[in-house]
Amino acid sequence: MTSMRSLTELVDRFGNEGRLLERIWSFDPAGMELTGIADDSRAVHPGNLFVAVKGLRVDGHSFVRQAIERGAVAVVVEVPVADLPVPQLVVDRGAASLASAAAWWYGDPSRELLTVGVTGTNGKTTTSFMAAAGLTGAGLATGLIGTVGIRVGGRLVRNEEPNTTPGALDLQRILREMVGAGEQAVVIETSSHGLAADRVASVDYDAAIFTNLSHEHLDFHGTFDAYKWAKLSLFERLPQDAKGGHPGIGVINADDPHANAFIDATRGAKALPITYGTRLEADIRLLSVKSKVSRSRLKVLVGGETRQLDLRLPGRFNAHNAMAVLGLAHGWALDLDSVSSALEAIEGVPGRMERVDVGQPFMVVVDFAHTSASLDAVLRELQPLAAKGRGVISVFGASGERDMGKRPLMGEAAARRSSLVIVTEDDSRNEDSASIFEAIAAGAEAAGKRRGEDLLVIGDRREAIAEAFSRAQPGDIVLLAGKGHETWNVGPNGPEPWSDRDVATSLLGRHVQNPAVASDH
Repeated sequence: MTSMRSLTELVDRFGNEGRLLERIWSFDPAGMELTGIADDSRAVHPGNLFVAVKGLRVDGHSFVRQAIERGAVAVVVEVPVADLPVPQLVVDRGAASLASAAAWWYGDPSRELLTVGVTGTNGKTTTSFMAAAGLTGAGLATGLIGTVGIRVGGRLVRNEEPNTTPGALDLQRILREMVGAGEQAVVIETSSHGLAADRVASVDYDAAIFTNLSHEHLDFHGTFDAYKWAKLSLFERLPQDAKGGHPGIGVINADDPHANAFIDATRGAKALPITYGTRLEADIRLLSVKSKVSRSRLKVLVGGETRQLDLRLPGRFNAHNAMAVLGLAHGWALDLDSVSSALEAIEGVPGRMERVDVGQPFMVVVDFAHTSASLDAVLRELQPLAAKGRGVISVFGASGERDMGKRPLMGEAAARRSSLVIVTEDDSRNEDSASIFEAIAAGAEAAGKRRGEDLLVIGDRREAIAEAFSRAQPGDIVLLAGKGHETWNVGPNGPEPWSDRDVATSLLGRHVQNPAVASDH
């Protein structure tokens, strides 16, 4: 927002927030002007403030002196560092202080935007897309921040970072760009990581949407309760009165077993809970849904009025995503006709139930499903679409150095609803990929699959996809799960270019030209 800001202003802000524990300096820094903020010593420029954050693998306190050597004129720390030649602000939590400092530096841009957070295990990306479209349709110029991309001023740029929710400095910078571009609202795909790591700590949310909750990210959170709490924290901070005369609202999937906890958190914040789902008591109630290969038609009860939507997105879960947006619109008294029309105009979301079709006699679908619940949901929608007597061939893996407990659950979920399961590579990182494959295969075998028959383990993802295509018969469906929109795969050598869609298109082109040549081996 500005090229220079006074350190004294930040000291006052930290003091007002109750996070400043101590000030350590050998000279009076009154009048000291900062040129920027950094939390990576390598990114420090002369005149910067350096904020030391304790991360999972790296502690920023270890790099304070390097930051000063690069020109940092003041530092924010949780633990004082001895004999520093620059002022130190000792704070309660480094990550939350970074978020506050970032918001301060960029002029608290979220206070100028109607801000919606979307959280849950599955469906965040699609719901975020749909919410942004719905708000735009209702006449609010709306930005989007999420897994697939960042949209500012109507231009969507692919998100090449591994994080769903950007770091605090990037997030506040993007929000300021949105204000400058004339946006009136923003939808932020808000991950449990982003909440627990305080990336969004100083974002001024007006509404939150909860999609669902299932087993995921326990490598980071440690326990399911901690994972659940991270998501609940978004609803606990909702305002009673939001911007623009709107109420603060929490939009909650009533069909999820954890719905009551999110309703209670919303009420505890004195915000308005709005529920959606199939339950009779839901504020936005699904009366019926009919799904085809690329569309779904749903009948929904909203505020006592029956509405029909013809979505260009298949699946019952997309019906729930649409209802979440209707709940947001209903809570803010937006024009439901305009919102419904905007939802009906969405043609698809990259890597979410995305079809790849070059004329082959079987269906190929690319989806980001990477948990047992999301695999089950996608397969449950795809199974009825296969021709009579045919089935679904599932190709997927699981991330290395991440939640190990979900691996057999994924194998079991796929085995229950797939005619053939092919286990393969998916971001193994530095973990032994064979051990990942075995954990998934064990779950599939427990559900009745037989190794070498209807269960294959093919480590090379391209070979696995080729094998699926070579075995697919007319009327079958091949699901390529786990990568979705991603354009990389992270192995022991780091990120390398990869796209399920591009690889599938290439292999299918060969398949259509010469059905006898359908694999690379």
